[in-house]
Amino acid sequence: MSGARPEDVTVVHLMRHGEVHNPDGVLYGRRAGYHLSELGRRMADRVAEHLAGRDVTYVVASPLERAQETATPIAKTHGLDLATDERLIEAGNVFEGKTFGVGDGALRRPGNWRHLTNPFRPSWGEPYIDQVVRMTGALNAARDAARGHEAVCVSHQLPIWIVRSFVERRRLWHDPRRRQCTLASLTTFTYHGDRIVSVGYSEPARDLVPPHLLAGARPVKGKPKAFGA
Repeated sequence: MSGARPEDVTVVHLMRHGEVHNPDGVLYGRRAGYHLSELGRRMADRVAEHLAGRDVTYVVASPLERAQETATPIAKTHGLDLATDERLIEAGNVFEGKTFGVGDGALRRPGNWRHLTNPFRPSWGEPYIDQVVRMTGALNAARDAARGHEAVCVSHQLPIWIVRSFVERRRLWHDPRRRQCTLASLTTFTYHGDRIVSVGYSEPARDLVPPHLLAGARPVKGKPKAFGA
């Protein structure tokens, strides 16, 4: 970005919410009533501290409680009102409200098979390309609201990973265990004007994340990925 004027550079942090209180282990998706756990609140406070010295002028979150609660301490730290953007919401999934994981028998239930026919779309939920469209719109809106400064958008793991994959020109279908988007992480998009010039990733609350949730995740890279003109 050599020669870029300060007013031309805008940074948008796309943050995943903190840990959720979910004792039954269900796939909560877009369901209301799922709040941050005590650990999740600590994660949110940690990221607020991490960003305290940054030039954040706009904070926005998904309408779901866990995202709103994660964003609140960040907005408060910067003396900002918290905005809401429906486009930052979790991806839709037909298995919401159910347990669906390795070893729980979900793949042996005939009623689930019709939803598992196409992993490339995917057949069990909101199409990946639809997530790209809405998340790109939310990112661009945050960029416009914070021109020349920084914005924080609190969203959810799958939409964050999908829009990052699109920007970095990777295929959208993937192994969920390999997403680099842990709890309370920041996926950071730097814009020069209206164009994304780099994508970075950081985990300010990594030491608070339970070890089993870090297993299989990609290692944190030291430098953001830059894009040519």
